[in-house]
Amino acid sequence: MVGFDLDMTLADTRKGIGAVYAALSAETGVFIDVPLVTSRLGPPLQSELAHWYPAEHIPAMVLRFRELYPDLAIPMTEAMAGALSALEAVIAAGGRTMVVTAKNERDARATVAFLGLPVDLVAGGLWAAAKGVALREHGAVTYVGDHTGDVDAARAAGAFSLGVATGPIDAEALTAYGADHVLADLTAFPAWLAGT
Repeated sequence: MVGFDLDMTLADTRKGIGAVYAALSAETGVFIDVPLVTSRLGPPLQSELAHWYPAEHIPAMVLRFRELYPDLAIPMTEAMAGALSALEAVIAAGGRTMVVTAKNERDARATVAFLGLPVDLVAGGLWAAAKGVALREHGAVTYVGDHTGDVDAARAAGAFSLGVATGPIDAEALTAYGADHVLADLTAFPAWLAGT
């Protein structure tokens, strides 16, 4: 089993997430720096909303964000370069694939379905080391992600940490944080897998 993060690993969700934040900003009259938000995707929704709203408003903003997400964000989502070929390489090698993401499970499943990604399992609502529980439960030997939180996830699962420098953390920082190996993007994944 190979686990993959979703946002900025398999799915480019920047435009869609940006559209939802722009809508929230317009509805609430609260300034949100959308380019800043979309430059640091990875942590849970609540963590990002805390930069823009008081603590007492965050539960309502989470609900509204999730109401808007299916219609605004999913149609604007694109597969990351090499996403499909990476998943297909695992399958061709006789492996199974799973997505483990901080995104809520409903929207994670909808994103995977919209992009037509061949994924066997989806686990949502998990961040950093908490992802390790799902990875370990399903026997993932490798976890692929773009964030230092994904390195924590692999470590917690006792899995190989494969970084991809397609999100907010560059290759040097992923390596320094402790990723076992880092690829520029998923287009290099099939050759890497074949060589392991």
